[in-house]
Amino acid sequence: SAQHSIAQKQQQQQRGEGAAAARASPEAGTMQHCCEAKIGPSVLDCDMAELAKEVHRVLDAGADYVHLDVMDGHFVPNISFGPYVIQCLRKHVPDVPFDCHMMTSEPEKWVEGIAKAQGNEPGLTTYTFHLEATEPRGKTQEVIDMCRKCDLRVGLTISPDTPVEDLLKYADQIDLALIMTVYPGKGGQSFMEDMMSKVRTLREQYPDLDIEVDGGVKPATVDAAAEAGANLIVSGSGVYKAKDMAESISVMRRSVEKLGQGKADDELSPMRSDAK
Repeated sequence: SAQHSIAQKQQQQQRGEGAAAARASPEAGTMQHCCEAKIGPSVLDCDMAELAKEVHRVLDAGADYVHLDVMDGHFVPNISFGPYVIQCLRKHVPDVPFDCHMMTSEPEKWVEGIAKAQGNEPGLTTYTFHLEATEPRGKTQEVIDMCRKCDLRVGLTISPDTPVEDLLKYADQIDLALIMTVYPGKGGQSFMEDMMSKVRTLREQYPDLDIEVDGGVKPATVDAAAEAGANLIVSGSGVYKAKDMAESISVMRRSVEKLGQGKADDELSPMRSDAK
């Protein structure tokens, strides 16, 4: 549409104007940017029988958004939940951003269902789908267009074996790029620090893009992601299994602010604790 073409041109212009914003800091080659630091706990590590309560628990601890892993048993071996559960959850948290990570073989089938979980306003829900599920079938552009038609934010993600160049050709059309730092759908994996070169490449070319990392990210590993330029941090066990959820979220947020945004210590968000 003409409106989308204008928005795309504006994005490209902003990308050119903002290129200087993503600059390599002299300290440790850190990629600095101005994108807001946000922490999104993954509900896979919570008590799923108490999903709404568990979401409120992380929001009370300072989470910015909720990361919802939809698994279909085909793209990945496991089955988690689908659009209906997300629609039900939305009734309990109408004003909170949802990042729906679609680990599904045919993401085009679920766009309309997720769109029913929009919340109180457009833009609260991101539909993040795997390039590996659409590109071999020539469906990537179709899914992007479907998301736009449904007023969903568009997220595109790649697994560890997929080159970042495959994602780059769509980067002007998306709101969020997710770099997987483990293989999707397999438990017990460690954070793959060698994926940070993909984050760095994206941040150099797209200083204003939301860049997310997911997989093995926790206070002990977040610094590498922050230095590479990621501003959205997904953490499952790093939040839900932490002794102090609010403290864990604070540590990860402050890492992005300090290492990614270049803020001084006295400019960082205050440390929080579950203890009130």
